[in-house]
Amino acid sequence: MTSIGAQKLIGKLEGLFIADGEGFVSRPVDQIELDFNGIIGDHHHGLTRKSGGREPWYKRGTEMRNERHISILSQEELAEIGDALNLDELDVGRIGANFVTKDIPNLSRVPSRTLFFFPSGAVVRIDGYNAPCKISGKSLQDAQEGRDDIEFGFVKAAKTTRGIVGWVERPGIINVGDEIKVRVWPQELYVV
Repeated sequence: MTSIGAQKLIGKLEGLFIADGEGFVSRPVDQIELDFNGIIGDHHHGLTRKSGGREPWYKRGTEMRNERHISILSQEELAEIGDALNLDELDVGRIGANFVTKDIPNLSRVPSRTLFFFPSGAVVRIDGYNAPCKISGKSLQDAQEGRDDIEFGFVKAAKTTRGIVGWVERPGIINVGDEIKVRVWPQELYVV
């Protein structure tokens, strides 16, 4: 069995976004407030959510625990996705970003249970990888005149770099520019 000890990292919050309109598309803000149900005012705010295509073991629309309060992406990985799609700039709001980080290596591979600590005392616990979907790809494509290759191209380009989702373990205020202290729990590679 392969063991990896606990790790501590420090990153930075480069961007904050809130989806406070009718859908999942988010807009930039300087500050957000977290409560135990997520980002106050955000589309994904709530203790529970309805199941969808990511949970084929439930009938669609089944009420379940919301582990997707926050969508976290990496500035470095977003640049890779943008390059793969031949985009000068990737509009992260169109893929529902809430946090954009910098200096957290391989963000999309951060394991479940990892904790993100913010200066206000707020803590976000990572649930896991956020697989790319064609809905986000379509949203990106809609903003690119003459580009009908992005809807499905995004799924391929972001296959291992789409970011992660997490839920609020401790409420607080989050600001653009905040330092993020990351604590990765010890891990054992699980193989059957």
